[in-house]
Amino acid sequence: MAKATTTIKQVLTSGPEQAAWFAANQVLYNRVCAFYFAIIQAHVKILDLSKKEALTALEKLTHPTKSHSAPIMPLEEVAENIPAMFRRAALNAALGSARSFFSHLQKWQKRKEKAEAKGMKFHECPPVPPRTWNKSAVLYAGMCKQRSEKSMVIKVWTGTCWSWIKVRITGRKLPPEASLGSPQLIGKGSQWGLHTPIEKQFKSPDKIEKQVTTNAQTKMCAVDLNLNEHIAVCTIQTVEGSILATKFIGGGRRLCGFRKKLFGRIAHNRKKTGMLAENEQDNANLWNNMRHVDEQVAHLISVRIVQFAQAYDASVLVFEHLGNLKPTKGKYSKRGNEKRAYWMKGRIFKYAKYKAYKAGMLTCRVHPRNTSRECAHCHSLVARYHANQPTEGYRYGAPLVYCAQCAMKGHADRNASLVIGQRLATRYQPKGKPQTPRREEKSSGVAICQDAQSGGTQPSTGDARHADTNEHGTAQERGMRMGACFRYCSPTTVSM
Repeated sequence: MAKATTTIKQVLTSGPEQAAWFAANQVLYNRVCAFYFAIIQAHVKILDLSKKEALTALEKLTHPTKSHSAPIMPLEEVAENIPAMFRRAALNAALGSARSFFSHLQKWQKRKEKAEAKGMKFHECPPVPPRTWNKSAVLYAGMCKQRSEKSMVIKVWTGTCWSWIKVRITGRKLPPEASLGSPQLIGKGSQWGLHTPIEKQFKSPDKIEKQVTTNAQTKMCAVDLNLNEHIAVCTIQTVEGSILATKFIGGGRRLCGFRKKLFGRIAHNRKKTGMLAENEQDNANLWNNMRHVDEQVAHLISVRIVQFAQAYDASVLVFEHLGNLKPTKGKYSKRGNEKRAYWMKGRIFKYAKYKAYKAGMLTCRVHPRNTSRECAHCHSLVARYHANQPTEGYRYGAPLVYCAQCAMKGHADRNASLVIGQRLATRYQPKGKPQTPRREEKSSGVAICQDAQSGGTQPSTGDARHADTNEHGTAQERGMRMGACFRYCSPTTVSM
């Protein structure tokens, strides 16, 4: 059985006095975390132990028991009468931070030794331990009780003593049959909330290699991510080569326009002073608005991709491995727009991966070389062109594609998504075995053609640029319906 975890976020309706208690509780929690982290630094060999053994060793060093009445480094120096579950939550948080820090330190040392062995100068600074601690307190069993849909009783440090406090809960309800984890007390400004992890168990999917090699009817959802009008183009195809459906998810042009307006405002505001304050974020509201919209759009696009794959019972999501994208030279707004578009591609993959896993699908990536230049039918190099232009050459970002070898015409991004799916199938084929030629079914829910039609010899210039009419199995979306209020609205009002 596989396990997927999601987090339910709820808000606590607390007054100023309770908010002050929660803040004091978090300060104490971070003091205990810092205390245990310092002990682990002094006894690094504790990290070689298992989690349970490390927990026992640290408690012997800091907590008095019948057999160890005088610990070497007593926790009582930080605060007295700390509850056991509060102490263990902080201990586990410190142990996780210590494992992460020393793991990064070892990797840095290996990179340094490798560079010095080659006689190269190594200028990378080593990782440093946490200078400040800002972790949120985890409420283990014994620190909370009597939880219902609208209230819960929790135990917190008020600054002077430990007290049980009843808090009211608003927001999203917990699933009735969910397996709940330990909630976390999260503070954001003067607002406090509970983040509760929920575990879902389901049948573990087979490995991708097994799915691809044992069943020729395994369905894959191949995704081509772009910067222009269509942010994502998805195709459902089988391992044997059948193409079942295509979906165009648009809105990229409108999103780029929204970013460009914000970049213009930022540049205009900077011109007023001609200087930037040191250690201070300029135009914080504009930058936050841009970041929040990118974050929300990435979530919405990833949801659409997973829903489309689920609708056709696909078991594998396939993306390109885009890791070294850099913006081209140009104006400030153009470079910034491309940079954030590249970042959003990574977010879409990240969010789609965990959402697909919760739905029982696996995600993988293939090599991106020439996915946009290769014909999905005969694998020859293709020409990309705009409408009413000669079908020759390669114009970066052009919407249409033409193959001189097999006379294939169609949408360039759709062709790229087909190539992405074929590369996954080819990866697990025995060496020397030719790839199965793809075919397109002519039944309901299946793409009939990919030739661009426009009543004559000229290709279509429609929104999908896939065919003159909407063929079966071709989903087309003109945009994300962000609306004309994009420049004014807050991120929460942006919708797909």
